[in-house]
Amino acid sequence: MRKKVNDRPGLFCLGILVLCISAAAQTNTNNVARRSEAVRAACIEGRRYICGKVLQVLPEGLVVDSGYADLLKPPLNRSWVVRGTALVHRDPTVVEENRPSAVCVGTIFLTGIPKKPVAQIYDYVAIQGYPAGEQTYSPVAGVQKTVRRFSASLERAVKLNLDAEFK
Repeated sequence: MRKKVNDRPGLFCLGILVLCISAAAQTNTNNVARRSEAVRAACIEGRRYICGKVLQVLPEGLVVDSGYADLLKPPLNRSWVVRGTALVHRDPTVVEENRPSAVCVGTIFLTGIPKKPVAQIYDYVAIQGYPAGEQTYSPVAGVQKTVRRFSASLERAVKLNLDAEFK
């Protein structure tokens, strides 16, 4: 008596292949989700108050000289934008602390900003920002400067950091 041979061994192999690809895709999705959550947690831990003078307005965001802690006090703290006519002073001895929600000090690039009110050059801004890598800009023609980049949007900061990892 002869054993009957399966007429469709290719279907069996195809089924195994589909299962393997599905398992690999699920593992990759889990890894991306875990990495995304880790980056999100790091952004929250690294958040800073960006409070300073707008030095440049660019299509991608604002170049800000941060460290004007007085912008966080009433009556200046009513809006994220304070007009440049306000009398605000920067403490020359201020040092940035390494803790969440500390006042950011130094020149930074701020992206993911609210649409309104619109910030103009020499206005002041005060908003919480999340670390989002670095940004290169031109303070004057022919000069390139790289500064820390922050986003006023947590989701945008996570995306920018993840995009930078996969470049």
